[in-house]
Amino acid sequence: MQSQFNRKSFSIKSIILLLTFGLVPIVLVAQSYQISKGEGEVMVTGTSTLHDWEEVAEQKSGSISLDNTGELPKINALRFVVEAESLKSGKGAMDKNTYKALNTKDYKQIVFVLTSVKSISPVTSTANKYKIVATGNLTISGTTNTIDVPFSLTMNGGKVLLEGKKPLKMTDYNIEPPKALLGTITTGNEIEVHFNTVWK
Repeated sequence: MQSQFNRKSFSIKSIILLLTFGLVPIVLVAQSYQISKGEGEVMVTGTSTLHDWEEVAEQKSGSISLDNTGELPKINALRFVVEAESLKSGKGAMDKNTYKALNTKDYKQIVFVLTSVKSISPVTSTANKYKIVATGNLTISGTTNTIDVPFSLTMNGGKVLLEGKKPLKMTDYNIEPPKALLGTITTGNEIEVHFNTVWK
């Protein structure tokens, strides 16, 4: 009886050990990186009947989870956030019109959340650099659309660099292009988001 008990106890311990050590690689394969607030840039550019314009996001945050154990890296999760009222053009009147158009009183953040990766391929001329097309949900001013975003991903030591650009239309997010001087200056509907971000 004692012998059977010992064998049963040993068997249970063995299973626990196998499960424990078997799970270690699964836990370690995915690494999480947070966006570096003091590095990189996110900028929105557009046109108007007077001149071209740009706004820079001064407050951004986010996280990305990567599995780099295979031949190609795998993005398990990605979330990126810009504080809407941190968009600055250097011109107070323009910023005020932007915040009004974005209805920042009710919608404080612009958020992108990854849902899938459509494609990933290595850039042969540069080590640890990949071209990616990601699908995700972009929410601006309370309206969410599913979009594809092309970008490059570079793994550099303990850093991950994401760089790309994406054209958008304001009206796709129920945003009326801002106007100034009693409507004599009108902003174009098409904008482009440029990002060069560092994640640690």
